[in-house]
Amino acid sequence: MRYLITGTAGFIGFHVAKRLIDEGHFVVGFDGMTPYYDVTLKERRHAILQRSNGFKAVTAMLEDRAALDRAAELAEPEVIIHLAAQAGVRYSLENPKAYVDANLVGSWNMLELAKAIAPKHLMLASTSSIYGANEKIPFAEADRADEPMTLYAATKKSMELMAHSYAHLYKVPTTSFRFFTVYGPWGRPDMALFKFVDAIHNGRPIDIYGEGRMSRDFTYIDDLVESIVRLSHVPPSEENRVAPEKATDTLSRHAPFRVVNTGGGQPVELMTFVETVEKAVGRPAIHNMLPMQQGDVPRTFASPDLLEALTGFKPSVSVEEGVARFVEWYDQNYRRAHTTV
Repeated sequence: MRYLITGTAGFIGFHVAKRLIDEGHFVVGFDGMTPYYDVTLKERRHAILQRSNGFKAVTAMLEDRAALDRAAELAEPEVIIHLAAQAGVRYSLENPKAYVDANLVGSWNMLELAKAIAPKHLMLASTSSIYGANEKIPFAEADRADEPMTLYAATKKSMELMAHSYAHLYKVPTTSFRFFTVYGPWGRPDMALFKFVDAIHNGRPIDIYGEGRMSRDFTYIDDLVESIVRLSHVPPSEENRVAPEKATDTLSRHAPFRVVNTGGGQPVELMTFVETVEKAVGRPAIHNMLPMQQGDVPRTFASPDLLEALTGFKPSVSVEEGVARFVEWYDQNYRRAHTTV
């Protein structure tokens, strides 16, 4: 099959593209190489993908509709997987315009592109952050998600709403999948696991927010990629509506549109996560205990029922195994160049 994937120099996009290329598919990757974090890491990811004849890269910003059109002409995609975004909850407090540009304008451009070329399936990356102040656990896709706590979450919810309207108007089958704290090799340096491991190796304190009592539904990258690939083969339609006894389906009554959680439903308390990291690294961390930060939520906890009903798959890699795999990657690919003690 032929795919257009945005964000292929990013953590998740890199892994999704690599999986599809390894399976023999053709992928055109679109990425703006923004300096939100170490661009060298993004360049290294793209360099790996570019070893294959099954990958072509277009470097441009999501706001550049003409560049998106060029990428689509090159890809002739059957499936579009839109993973590029301005990520990060806390950074949205510092640079809100970046979120409006990438997550609203950029996503609108993707919807316009899908309207024009009518792929078999449009897939959009959303986030567990849109559940915001929701106190019901686990988080199910049909739960209210209209109280976002950050601009990042608000832009992702807005993307979902725009996507539903486009699916209704132009009949492009669209799936929005909600990520839950994804981690693993080639991860983002601004995420907790990367920051913790790097700080421990360099003798720096790690910031532990919420006194370590917050919990997160950590999702290992290979589990997420498996979820995305399987979901790509299940474009929303009445033919694949899930029976009520299996899960509450979010397939719209008015459009070929569905939202799906991609978390495994196994939240881990932050202090337990820290202890797991310390064990994998083989050194204790220096703890800097801090209150919850503005925009943080006390927990994330996915219901995986709909994902499992649609794909027969449920994320299963334990935090212990996933963290150990990340530390092994870090030691082999990042530590030597960045360790100071």
